[in-house]
Amino acid sequence: MDLGITKSLFVVTGASSGLGRGVATALLKEKANIIAVARDESKLLSLAEKYPDQTEIVVGDVTQNDTSKKIVQAIGSRQLGGVLVNAGGPPAKSFLETSMADWDQAFNLLLRWKVEFTRAILPLFLLQQYGRFLFIESSSVKQPVPNLVLSNSIRLSVVGFVKTLSQEVAKNGITCNILAPGFHDTPAAQRLYVKRSQAENISEEKAELKYIEEIPVGRIGNPQDFGTLAAWLLSPLSRYVTGQTISIDGGSVKWVMG
Repeated sequence: MDLGITKSLFVVTGASSGLGRGVATALLKEKANIIAVARDESKLLSLAEKYPDQTEIVVGDVTQNDTSKKIVQAIGSRQLGGVLVNAGGPPAKSFLETSMADWDQAFNLLLRWKVEFTRAILPLFLLQQYGRFLFIESSSVKQPVPNLVLSNSIRLSVVGFVKTLSQEVAKNGITCNILAPGFHDTPAAQRLYVKRSQAENISEEKAELKYIEEIPVGRIGNPQDFGTLAAWLLSPLSRYVTGQTISIDGGSVKWVMG
């Protein structure tokens, strides 16, 4: 299928590894151009080496406003097809293990920077009367994950923000959607394996197997598979899909609307 994004420009945050890397690779395979953003310059350079004519890099912490400014500068006056809004999550903790400092940090990590970054990109989309916002959150917004109270709580605020924004900008050719991944083969999953191994006094390998046993399809997710759906949602073909939170979790969410 031709997604119609050849030579279109996209911003991919968190592009150095995990799901962000999967999305970046999917876009590049579709012959799109990307501005890849992450803190790890060496990993960004390895991506640029594979796709030198399609990849620009911005090194920085996307949760900081200085990095947002660098991204806008990198875009310049060019037409922008869409942005992947993505960063890591907070530590795995139960409620009783959290401090107020944890909650403040989680607010900044999961919500505040996304609002600020969206405010920086939105004028570009409004000017061109077209754009795709795609946020990566977690299946925890539909079904809480044990020992992730910070993520379970604050990511729901992102859903409310994105749903509201989608209604406000729909007539401007702008869509806003969320992908809610379950367990995928990424570094982020490791913190849950560690937490469960400690809680149940088992090895991390056994903890991982127990998580896999709980997934109906019987396997962990692949970032490259995840990237293909993200690429479609970032393309013109998704023009009639907005305000949605889509689970990619191997059937783990039990809710009928999952």
